[in-house]
Amino acid sequence: MSEAEAGLITPFPNNIEHRTESLRTPDDDHRAERGESSTEIPKISQFQEETEQEDLEKKNPFVQKVSRWGHERYPRSWRIIGRILQYIQGPNPPIGCPPPEGFLDRTWNVKGRSFDLYWEKYVLHFTHSLKKPWIFWPFAAAYIVSLAFFARANYFFTPTESFIDCNAVYWRSLDKCGLDGVDCLPFSNATFNFRCPAGCMDAYLRNIRTIGDQEAIYVPLVVGGGDGDQTYRGDSFLCAAGIHAGLISKSRGGCAKVSLVGSFTDFISSSAHGITTIPFPSVFPLSLRLSTTDTLDHCSDLRNEALAFDILVTALAFLILRPKAIILFWSLVCIGYWHVNLFSDPAVPPDLSTAFGTFLPSLFICYGFWRSGFRYVLPEFSNYPIERLIWYLPAFWAGVLFNVVVAGIPIDRLVASDIADRPGALTALIICCLVVSVLALNQLRVIRKTGWLPFYLKWYSLGGLVLLVLALLPGLEFRLHHYFAAILVIPLTAFPTRLSAIYQAFCLGMFLNGAAKFGLDSILQTPAELRRDAPLGSELPAFLTNATNWNTSVPLANQTLVWGAPPSGLNWDGFSLLVDDVERYVGTATNFSLIGLNASIPHFFRLAFQSQGTSGDFTKAAVWNPSGSWSDPEPGPS
Repeated sequence: MSEAEAGLITPFPNNIEHRTESLRTPDDDHRAERGESSTEIPKISQFQEETEQEDLEKKNPFVQKVSRWGHERYPRSWRIIGRILQYIQGPNPPIGCPPPEGFLDRTWNVKGRSFDLYWEKYVLHFTHSLKKPWIFWPFAAAYIVSLAFFARANYFFTPTESFIDCNAVYWRSLDKCGLDGVDCLPFSNATFNFRCPAGCMDAYLRNIRTIGDQEAIYVPLVVGGGDGDQTYRGDSFLCAAGIHAGLISKSRGGCAKVSLVGSFTDFISSSAHGITTIPFPSVFPLSLRLSTTDTLDHCSDLRNEALAFDILVTALAFLILRPKAIILFWSLVCIGYWHVNLFSDPAVPPDLSTAFGTFLPSLFICYGFWRSGFRYVLPEFSNYPIERLIWYLPAFWAGVLFNVVVAGIPIDRLVASDIADRPGALTALIICCLVVSVLALNQLRVIRKTGWLPFYLKWYSLGGLVLLVLALLPGLEFRLHHYFAAILVIPLTAFPTRLSAIYQAFCLGMFLNGAAKFGLDSILQTPAELRRDAPLGSELPAFLTNATNWNTSVPLANQTLVWGAPPSGLNWDGFSLLVDDVERYVGTATNFSLIGLNASIPHFFRLAFQSQGTSGDFTKAAVWNPSGSWSDPEPGPS
């Protein structure tokens, strides 16, 4: 059965040949096929358009009626529409993409002297004896064994329970540690030796976090550390605190020992090793100090060495071993996927069960990539191994390291709320859209020239309508994951040009990065999934105690904090009160005695409604100052 009979898509129409004759034009070839002389006067395009339209009308009565109605009612608009449709159809006959010609094999003129340098032919000649299956497959087996040793050296000399991720903390946000923090015990007399991965400088708060009366976002959460003993608050990111203390490397990770030292007052801000910590002038029940580990070794993250090793392996495959294009493609898929899972952006330690669970469906999608794009481009560069390496490998590894490449771009997710709230995100998005638009228009120009633009417009328009309908489903929001963006782009690269090679290599790496790191997440997500730990948007209680009725002459221990009752008609049945970022009251009362609070330090109060033990949004902090004054909370949630 032929490919056409099997329903497979071919990149060019069957009647198109690759033309390399510079003196012949497409019109000459078209006339030659009809047996006409090249000296014959060609038809004017307008007459040709009308003739083709008349033929179509004769074949389809409905089209004939619509066409007559359009010509009679809107003649000018109908002509414009006809020209647009004719432009979309492309040149007649279509112009196929010729096979790429190498630009390294040429004669070089230097100071009047000519040098014939045939780089590609030299590589093909001297590596011909190595292009054997019995060499490639032992090489592939040796790579798998070496990769296993790499992974063993990187993870399995350190106890599994010692690994933590970049966001690991002892104290959770808001009221998640329970009343008086009982769910986050112990507060003191405990130690733990831990290991951090590389890259924890890039682990930052993606939603606003309130510390006292300050709000932090888009920075690593590290509170304190500026005193002589480098004491940090218990909700600080351990790995970021280790970087600030000089115990953990930004690029290689490392090990450290944490000691819980209980209650501490006045966490001082400081700047060190690229991290500026957040001050907190009040008391907190859980604090910690870091020191050099006394039990762990083999603490360096080997992701840089693994990256160099994998790049070398792929370069050897592209330049020296040169297996068939389909084998080269699957080598890229497997190496890229497992590099992300084991080294560049892994869970710590790697979750091999989840990785294998995503691997199989990723292979099916990659097979679609081969059928729809790669098989038309990658084999065309088989006789140009140097060029093939240049166009494919840098773009591929940039896609595999997508999280590293885009780390400096202030866009976390393509969600309207994220873009609106983050400084510089809108500007960055506009620049990215302009660059992508220029690249897309150039690719569409190539597609139109070959006559395939109507085919792509039909199917992508249908897919766009489906996505639009799905995005309008109640309770769901469309999210463009970068793995899904790669799925959308790769079919458009089925044309043997150098830019197509770059596009599809980058998109393949980007797909593997997204699939390996995050799995094949749904493109439709609920608002709760997109919100993360951002405010819920619920009602906020109101403090009746305020700066107007606060009596500064009464000692703090004799004061009582008062707030209003829940609004009627809603499901709120209680309150949660945070004092100095610790939940100190849960119940239905509308007041709280301030007895027992230290009058020499400031205190911060935040309040939320509760429903069946679940808190809504907390207010921003009201502040009592040691001078005896009271500051009302600013409007909005914290």
